[in-house]
Amino acid sequence: MNGSFVGILERLIGFDTVSARSNLSLINWIGDYLRDHGVAVDIVPAPDGQPKANLWATIGPKGDGGIVLSGHTDVVPVDGQPWTSDPFKLVETETRFVGRGTSDMKGFIALCLALVPEMVARPLKTPLHFAFSYDEELGCLGAPHLLKAIGENLPRPRIAIIGEPTGMKLGVRHKGVYSFETRVTGKDGHSSQPHRGLNAIGVAAELMNEMMRIYAGIQQHGPFDRSFDPPHSSFNIGSVEGGTAVNIIARECRFLWDFRAIPGGHPDQILKPLQAFIERRLPELRAIRPEADIVITPRVSSPALVEEHDGAAEALLKHLTGANDTVSLPYATEAGQFQQTGMSAIVCGPGFIAQAHQPDEFIDKEQLVAGDAFLRRLIEWVRAN
Repeated sequence: MNGSFVGILERLIGFDTVSARSNLSLINWIGDYLRDHGVAVDIVPAPDGQPKANLWATIGPKGDGGIVLSGHTDVVPVDGQPWTSDPFKLVETETRFVGRGTSDMKGFIALCLALVPEMVARPLKTPLHFAFSYDEELGCLGAPHLLKAIGENLPRPRIAIIGEPTGMKLGVRHKGVYSFETRVTGKDGHSSQPHRGLNAIGVAAELMNEMMRIYAGIQQHGPFDRSFDPPHSSFNIGSVEGGTAVNIIARECRFLWDFRAIPGGHPDQILKPLQAFIERRLPELRAIRPEADIVITPRVSSPALVEEHDGAAEALLKHLTGANDTVSLPYATEAGQFQQTGMSAIVCGPGFIAQAHQPDEFIDKEQLVAGDAFLRRLIEWVRAN
């Protein structure tokens, strides 16, 4: 690995970029580092005024085409985890680096940045782009704003390599993730007279029961994709909130749920029959209390990565790595979002997802050596092609 790698990784880990906080200090540091090496940088701020931003940079010829190396800059929280060291201070052992984000996915970003001097040392025939995003861990929220900027005024790459931890295997498919809030409004009152109110928790329970019935059908009838575990689209209710006291009829109840769709699947598998159920039930509820309401609001929409069957990204990475096999990934990434804009996308990076999100998160040095070797081969390829 490049001798500057450890110093760069140490700086990246030192930025507390838990998704609930700003990533601007890290983005500005990367921007300054790239500009110091003569690389033009575009900062794409969050459109809603949040103190967050994406970063885009290009090395090589201007214009469309080229290969984007993509990574997210945010990390998951450390609260309540039994770390044996400061999560935001890099710890090096004989075989690994420990710290929040080492595996997911600041290790990959550090490899990219450490090789910038070599990328700019000699001309590239094909441009290399960096795309570093925010709020991936909250549902791939930042990348769509960067992709919108690419569509409007930045060069459009041909291939996107998302450096999530795959053990350097070629991830060509993963499920999409879609999450929703369902909010039920009823009528409050004294619990001794439930007939005079409408219990929003009870209605929410009806909805959740209907959703479980629909999901049972998906489990039984599919569609199926045996490369995943489970081999069908999955559904989960993750949070329920409602009511104010045991002796008050609950006026409101909300619950959060997600649907993880296999490639080719869609949350309409559960949304359409659920909406049909609501259309039948809501008039009955409003006959009891006119203020009754049920509202479903989308929160996250991150599409699946669909296998391209020897598409441009897969063909290139097979050529550069010598790999013949591909894998399905159990987690969602930004790859599906890049793919939906017309880029050929693949997921491949150092480390393993099992090492991420846990206390004492780490990445093996041998994985970083493999990632460094891959990027060096990529640099030689873009110089020649």
